[in-house]
Amino acid sequence: MTKIDIISGFLGAGKTTFIKKMIDEAFTGEKIVLIENEFGEVGIDGGFLKDAGIQITEMNSGCICCSLVGDFGKNLNEVITKYHPDRILIEPSGVGKLSDVMKSVIDIEKEQDVKLNALVTVVNALKASKQMKAFGEFFNNQIEYATTVILSRSQNATPEQLEFCVNKIQELNPKAAIITTDWAKLSGEQILKVMEGQDNLEMKALAEAHHAKEEAEHEHEHHHHDHDHEDHEHHHDHEDHDHEHDENCTCGCHDHEEHEHHHEHDENCTCGCHDHEHHHHHHADDVFTSWGKETPHKFERAKLEEVLKKFVDSDNILRSKGMVESTDGTWLYFDMVPGEYEIREGEPDYTGRIVVIGTEIHEDELLKTFGL
Repeated sequence: MTKIDIISGFLGAGKTTFIKKMIDEAFTGEKIVLIENEFGEVGIDGGFLKDAGIQITEMNSGCICCSLVGDFGKNLNEVITKYHPDRILIEPSGVGKLSDVMKSVIDIEKEQDVKLNALVTVVNALKASKQMKAFGEFFNNQIEYATTVILSRSQNATPEQLEFCVNKIQELNPKAAIITTDWAKLSGEQILKVMEGQDNLEMKALAEAHHAKEEAEHEHEHHHHDHDHEDHEHHHDHEDHDHEHDENCTCGCHDHEEHEHHHEHDENCTCGCHDHEHHHHHHADDVFTSWGKETPHKFERAKLEEVLKKFVDSDNILRSKGMVESTDGTWLYFDMVPGEYEIREGEPDYTGRIVVIGTEIHEDELLKTFGL
């Protein structure tokens, strides 16, 4: 099975730098083919073999690089048949539509043992708002179809610029993971986990809360309460259907229907967590409402303490966890269960992430509580 990752981004966004980082840090030991479609920005040294419109050269660490022109689908098929790589990275032209490249790959899925894996868009945090206005159709298409958006130059952006940029991206695509932390501070492996959907904090927290609730109910089996059997839906920033959570499931397999393909994160996965095209509702006894938010907002530790103390005293907040950047440059990891909370320092994450799980929780109130 060959994984195909599409790394899109507007001209000058930093796609090349990002791809080099991932080849060096995350894809070591894999047989990689890097494909530039049309106006590729990677300069390649060495002689080219021109074969049916394909220019090919060997790169370091098991990486083959080609430029495809003409019939993209046909040439991509040839590359797969000839090299049988573990992973193909496609870098479309900076003004190419992500949906067009994606469609070509989906067509090839029917013929070859390949799967469309990560859909990544690199966005220059300093230029995003201007580019959205000037090149809306292309720029927005690249964001709307991405599963992960990676901000470049984020370390040079003001907090206001960064938050504005993230809000604009979330308006176009509320389900994509947005990496706002300077990628130099993150390992390629950390980024790959995000790209492949293995790092869904909200899913993990829901699983833990579900497990804790089951244990609590087991202890109090003799207590019977009347439950309101109204159906509730989970709200997920990264999923487009109500996802039936199983506390044993850590696979992170989500079916991204808006991407027009079944996006399986593990072909051996038998967890049953994907391909649910209809909505799942939990029995009212099992229901929580969950709220998740990704944000580059920097928090004062005292403010975070204040929020968690409020949650501990609340009757309707069952669980909250997350990791956010502090105003002093450190990263704060927090965890709250009824009656207690903990804040500790940790490694930088791809962006600040907050999850709150409870009953009768309202997004507008939570945004105000966290000062977002």
